[in-house]
Amino acid sequence: MERERLRRHRHKIRALYDAGSTVREIAQKLGLGPRRVYRWVRRIDMPEHSDMAPKPCTPVYFGAFLARRWAEGTTKVRHLFADIRHRGYTGSYSHLARFLAPWRNNDPSQDGDDGLAADQEAPALLPVHVIDPSTGRRISPLVAAALCIKPRRQTTTRQIISGDALKAASADFATMRHLAMRFRGLLGGGDAEKLDGWLSDARRSGIYGKQRFARALRHDIEAVRNAVREPWSNRQTEGQINRLKTLKRTMYGRAGVDLLRARLMPLQN
Repeated sequence: MERERLRRHRHKIRALYDAGSTVREIAQKLGLGPRRVYRWVRRIDMPEHSDMAPKPCTPVYFGAFLARRWAEGTTKVRHLFADIRHRGYTGSYSHLARFLAPWRNNDPSQDGDDGLAADQEAPALLPVHVIDPSTGRRISPLVAAALCIKPRRQTTTRQIISGDALKAASADFATMRHLAMRFRGLLGGGDAEKLDGWLSDARRSGIYGKQRFARALRHDIEAVRNAVREPWSNRQTEGQINRLKTLKRTMYGRAGVDLLRARLMPLQN
C-alpha cells in the first residue's frame, strides 16, 4: 500500500514537472515538501523498490524444499528443521514453526503422534491490537505482558480497565492470565498436588508459550514440586549475586580494585 502511494506520487510529480511546473508549484499542489519534490525530480530514472532476497537464516530461503517435503508427508517441525539445518539453515526453530503455521492451519488433518509433538508445533499467536479505553492508544505488548501476570489487587484503576479490554478482545489473553494467576497461587499455596492439574490445563490451552513453559517444568518436575511445597527460597542469594554483577559491570574500565572493594563492603555486612 505504501509502495503504491509513493509510485502515484512519483508519476504525478513527473507529469507536472514535464508540463513545466516548478518544484515549488508541484509541492503546493501535492502538499509535499519542496526538498522532497526537488530530490525526486532530479532523478531521470526512478527505480522501483525491490524486496530483499531471502537469506539462509530465514525459512523462505528453503521454501521450495519445505513445500516438497510437506507434500511428501513430512509435516513435523522438528524433522523439517533437521532437514534444512543440513542444507545450511541458520535460523531458529521458532522462526520455522511460525513460517509453517499457516500451512498447518490450511491442513487441519495433520496432527502429531502424541500430545507433546502437537504442543511443539503449535502456531505462534497472531498479534491483537487492542485500544486502551482510557487513552485511546494501542496497548503495547509490554504492557499486556505486565497485566497478564499482575494480580488484580495490585493494579490501578487504569490498569484494570486496560486488562478488561484485553480480556474482552482476546480469549487467549484471558486464558493466559487465568493460568498465570493459578500458577502464582500454586507457588504461594504449598499444595504440590494441584501442580499436575495445572500442567495438564496449560498443555491443553492451545497457547504455545504456556505449552512450552509446561514442558520446561516437566524436565525438572521434582525441583518444581519442592519449590511449591517448601517455604525456603534462594531469592536473597540471587539478589545479592545480581547486585554484585551490576556493580562490576558499572565499573569496567572506570576504577581500580580499591574502589571496587569499597563499593562491595556493604554486601559483607
